[in-house]
Amino acid sequence: MKKVWKPGTLLAPVPPTMVSCGSMEKPNILTVGWTGITCTDPAQTYISVRKERYSHGIISESGCFVINLPTVPLAKACDFCGVRSGRDIDKFAHLGLTPKESEITGCPAIEECPVSIECKVDRIIELGSHDMFMAHIVSVSVDEALIEESGRLALEKANLLAYAHGSYFPLGKSVGTFGFSVRKKKKRK
Repeated sequence: MKKVWKPGTLLAPVPPTMVSCGSMEKPNILTVGWTGITCTDPAQTYISVRKERYSHGIISESGCFVINLPTVPLAKACDFCGVRSGRDIDKFAHLGLTPKESEITGCPAIEECPVSIECKVDRIIELGSHDMFMAHIVSVSVDEALIEESGRLALEKANLLAYAHGSYFPLGKSVGTFGFSVRKKKKRK
């Protein structure tokens, strides 16, 4: 039997992303769990950010940001960027992270993250406690070590983080691949 709770933000797990913004001269990082894909063609995404967050003003003004996917070794840095404000501290310098200029917008990405998704804001939707920054994905940078000889992206080798109800977790063992539930078994010859 299930117990009914009040409506809330209990969708989990989510990717705890490190969103970088600002300029190469003054880069900043914000941890965001509320993100996802909104469209495949054209490739679009979103992040939801509280209006009072330092990064909200930066992204509103610049019109760009980078969604960086952190690994398990970056869990502490990811958490730090969600509880400390860029108003008070240079998070890149404090954490020993490397800002890398993005290909299209020039927005700083995080070199230590294996995947960086460069985004241009399309529109801002006011929702209440958060504003949703709807954005076009204009470039994706991937660590070459994750690209197999065949060209396949082996993202399972990245050691990415997941976040569920206040805790960070490493991604676990695969239990299937897209379409495995309907895939026909190969006949033996």
